[in-house]
Amino acid sequence: MSDNKFKILSTEPIAKDIKKIVIFAPHIAKKTFAGQFVMLRVNEKGERIPLTISDRSIEKGTITIIFQIVGLTTKKLGSLKGGDFIEDMAGPLGRATEIKKIGTVVLVGGGVGIAEMYPVAKAFKEVGNKVISVLGARSKELLILEREIKEIASEVYITTDDGSYVRKGLVIDVLKEIIGKEKLDLVYAIGPVPMMKAVSALTRPYKIHTVVSLNSIMVDGTGMCGSCRVKVGEGSKFACVDG
Repeated sequence: MSDNKFKILSTEPIAKDIKKIVIFAPHIAKKTFAGQFVMLRVNEKGERIPLTISDRSIEKGTITIIFQIVGLTTKKLGSLKGGDFIEDMAGPLGRATEIKKIGTVVLVGGGVGIAEMYPVAKAFKEVGNKVISVLGARSKELLILEREIKEIASEVYITTDDGSYVRKGLVIDVLKEIIGKEKLDLVYAIGPVPMMKAVSALTRPYKIHTVVSLNSIMVDGTGMCGSCRVKVGEGSKFACVDG
């Protein structure tokens, strides 16, 4: 029975209520690109939830997911240990982030959104871009992947809402300063919707190409249910297949 499931190789708490899980899934690892996700079900009676693939290893046949424990399903997932199995998992899903050499890229990550920012930052760096990262969290104990991001980005700025680490303030304050001193070719933002909205509003007058990653509620992750429909311009898009 377990041969048809997905084995967890390791689990690790990386911040308050945030866990990293490495899963043996060679077929998914082989086809995954930055920005894609999986839909998984912890057990036979569980709901399906979307989680970003924050890293992968083709050689080891593994994918890594990072998630915040906020509800029943993530509590169940967070309780699993190495050697346990996930009932089923579909992926990679979603459109991969368009990666190409364009110059200077600023990646803005807020909260657990930094987990999705990480593979995108790595991909932009690998094709020869200058990568600048801005990381934001409510407090120091909720900041993730600082060391990993610093290994990629030429500049890393950190803000915390409560001032408990590095600098008190919002990521938007730092981005404003970067725009004032550097020519930017792309801004990529992932985090809470108000943060992404503020980033877009800031870059618009400067005509800086800006990409945000929407995380709407999803049921199937393949575009059939329509629950993740969002309005983009004058039309509608599905976050799962168009985003």
